[in-house]
Amino acid sequence: MRVFVAGGTGVIGRSLIPMLTAAGHQVTATTRTPGKAGLLRALGAEPAVADGLDRGATREAVARARPDVIIHQMTGLTGGTDLRHFDRTFAVTNELRTRGTDYLLEAARAAGTARVIAQSFTGWPNARDGGPVKTEDDPLDPHAPGSMTESLRAIRHLEAAVTSQVPEGLVLRYGILYGPGASDDVVELVRKRRLPVIGGGGGVWSFTHVTDAAAATALAAERGRPGLYNVVDDDPAPVAEWLPYLAETIGARPPWRLPAGLGRLLAGDSVVLMMTRIRGSSNARARRELGWAPRYASWRSGFATGLSGDDHDAERTWAGAPGDGRA
Repeated sequence: MRVFVAGGTGVIGRSLIPMLTAAGHQVTATTRTPGKAGLLRALGAEPAVADGLDRGATREAVARARPDVIIHQMTGLTGGTDLRHFDRTFAVTNELRTRGTDYLLEAARAAGTARVIAQSFTGWPNARDGGPVKTEDDPLDPHAPGSMTESLRAIRHLEAAVTSQVPEGLVLRYGILYGPGASDDVVELVRKRRLPVIGGGGGVWSFTHVTDAAAATALAAERGRPGLYNVVDDDPAPVAEWLPYLAETIGARPPWRLPAGLGRLLAGDSVVLMMTRIRGSSNARARRELGWAPRYASWRSGFATGLSGDDHDAERTWAGAPGDGRA
């Protein structure tokens, strides 16, 4: 098939493009930066220089590619990661999840492309009542902290648009991404003991290794019914469990522990929420419908063997945007 990857130079795109070409697909991938066209060629894709927030450039790039499948991997981080001001950190990503998604879907309809796959995020957007692990049928959080409201609104917009505006719209909700190019900054914070366990550390996190996210996306290009899919490992875990293990794995001292009140004062509501109250996610639907199984079934094996790599060029975060897919 002809596959169009919007945002090909992020950490997912760099793993995804070789998987698609190995499966025999002809790939066109976008970059906002002309100097990165060579990287896309080296990965096996035909480069297209287009900013995802430029409506005309998006339509032109899609029209030229005439894709059978479009994969939306666009995110954009600016100025580092400041989770106290969550929406400010994800402002460009939120634009790409709203306006950028609308432009891409408009281009898909104009090109006659029925199948569109878009990345979303699962974890902190889950509702915080009921059990510790949520499925795609469970509601999203109706009461997100003020600092996260625009980011949640953008996720809702993307998911609703993709699943309603094209015949075959699939949304892949990645968990907390880690692996080469995706978790270097967090590992460094743990080494320096600057990532504490806040409160009881009861927030349940679902992790996804970057290669597992890419593998699920490659499968979704060929199979799976329209709808939402949690692409996470088999082992949702509270912060109090995984964070000390990560420190031990990388040879760091155990993390500090802070009361929730002090954590809120120092880091803000969004960080305390993620450390103490969020819910994990089930991958049963992705396993069943996509025929996907994570190579790293647990963050335990992933932290032990899957953290390192040579890709250090992408911007990084553990809060819902896997590197800068616009770069």
